[in-house]
Amino acid sequence: MDQSTELLQNALNLSYLDAFIENANNMLDNNNVHVEDGQPDASTVEKLKDLYQQVDYQHMASENVRKAIQMILIKAVAKDKIQANHQLTPDTIAFIIGYLLTRIFKGQSKIEILDLAVGSGNLLMSIMHQLASELHTDVSGVGIDNDDSLLSIAGISAEMQKLSVELVHQDAINNILVNNVDLVVSDLPVGYYPIDDNVQNYETHSTEGHSFAHHLLIEQGMNHVKPGGFGVFLVPSNLFQTKESKSLLKWMQDKAYLQGMLNLPKELFTNENTQKAIMILQRHGNGAKQVNKIMIGEFPSFKNQAAFQKFIAEIVEWEQKDLLAKS
Repeated sequence: MDQSTELLQNALNLSYLDAFIENANNMLDNNNVHVEDGQPDASTVEKLKDLYQQVDYQHMASENVRKAIQMILIKAVAKDKIQANHQLTPDTIAFIIGYLLTRIFKGQSKIEILDLAVGSGNLLMSIMHQLASELHTDVSGVGIDNDDSLLSIAGISAEMQKLSVELVHQDAINNILVNNVDLVVSDLPVGYYPIDDNVQNYETHSTEGHSFAHHLLIEQGMNHVKPGGFGVFLVPSNLFQTKESKSLLKWMQDKAYLQGMLNLPKELFTNENTQKAIMILQRHGNGAKQVNKIMIGEFPSFKNQAAFQKFIAEIVEWEQKDLLAKS
C-alpha cells in the first residue's frame, strides 16, 4: 500500500495523504486505476496493478487492515506535516479506553457509538473491534467530521474492514441528526470555535469572545447519549483549571456525572501544556448516580509495566465496586 501510494504521489504530484485516498479508492474499485486526462500514464497504471495484486485485504483480519492503514497515516503525518488536531489517536490510548468500556457494556447485545471528531476513524474503529471481540456483541458507529480528506480515509478504512459505520460530513457543533446512542467517544480538538452565532444555545458557550470547541463538543456529545449512557473523552489535563471551565462545570451539575478523570503519562506529550486525560462522564437518568469515589489519577509510564498493570487493576476494581455497583 505504501509503495503504490508513493508511486501515485509522484505520478500525480499529490500530498501523500491525497495519494493514499486515490490509491485506496482504486483498490476498493476492484483494483481499477482511475485515469483522468491521461494521468497516471500507462506505465504507472501497470505498476499499480501489479502492486494491487499483492494486497489481498478482503481476506485479511479487519484489525490487521486497520493497523496497516494506521501505518500509512503515521507516515502521512511526517511527510505532509499534518497539524496536531488532525493526527490520529495512538493505539495504546484507544486500547486503554476500550479496556475500560468492556466492563461497562458487558452483557449488552447491541452497542451504538458516536464520535463527534472522528477524523480518520482510528479511535472509533479500534474501540469497535475491541468491544465486538471481547463482548461478542453487535457494534455500530456514527462518525462526524468537517474535514473531507480525513472523512474519506475513515470511509475507506470502514469499508476495507467491513465495519458498520455511518459517516457524516458536517460541523459537529451545528444541529446533528443522530439518535441517542449508548456511548459517545472522542479525541476532542482543543481550541476556540470561531463562529459565535452557532453556539448561543449551548450552556457551555463563553459570555465573552470565542468559546472552547472541546467544551461545546462535550455538551453536544452528552446531549446525544441515552439517559444513563456514557461519554468518554480525551481532554486537556488542565480542563478544569481555566477560567472558561466555570460554564462547563455549571452545565455538568445538571446534566452529567463526572465519574473519572485519568491523566495519560506525561511521556506521550511534548510538554506539560499538551498533556491529555481520559474523562468519563455519565448522563443523568435511567438509574445513573454519582459514584462514591471519583476515579482520579495519572497513568504510570508505559515503560513501567508493573506499575502500569497495578494502576489498570485499580481502575477495574473501581469500575466493578463503585461505578457499576447496583444501588
